[in-house]
Amino acid sequence: MAKETFQKNVQIQNRKASHDFHFVDKFVAGIVLTGTEIKSVRQSKVNMQEAFCYFKEDGLWIKQMHISPYTNGTYNNVPADRDRKLLLLKRELRKLKSKVEEGGMTVIPTRMFINDKGLAKLEIALARGKKLYDKRNDIKERDIKRELDRMDY
Repeated sequence: MAKETFQKNVQIQNRKASHDFHFVDKFVAGIVLTGTEIKSVRQSKVNMQEAFCYFKEDGLWIKQMHISPYTNGTYNNVPADRDRKLLLLKRELRKLKSKVEEGGMTVIPTRMFINDKGLAKLEIALARGKKLYDKRNDIKERDIKRELDRMDY
């Protein structure tokens, strides 16, 4: 039986989020995972393109974040798309909840990583949705920057 290797530096990005949203504020939250889920995270088998956060009575939860079942897991595997609780300070939760309730704002995951202690952390952002013309302007600015970089070489 071959020993499985896990990555030391896990950085999972949600690139679609920066295209669809303006980030107002960012927070780092802990996430409640089971044993087989953390093993899948260390293998970078996470998809959070469609994920979003919502408030339940007892805290902030993330929905539609897909963590693939661990290949060597048995009956310990949990459903891949289950809701997972996020761990934040109470003052951060109050701030986020008040901004979301004002309207026009949402909480989305932007990045997942493993910290120095080996714990899975999720970077979440308080965000406002972009309009179509905002997306076009971002694409235009990116293309101009790319052309200028090419001219420098």
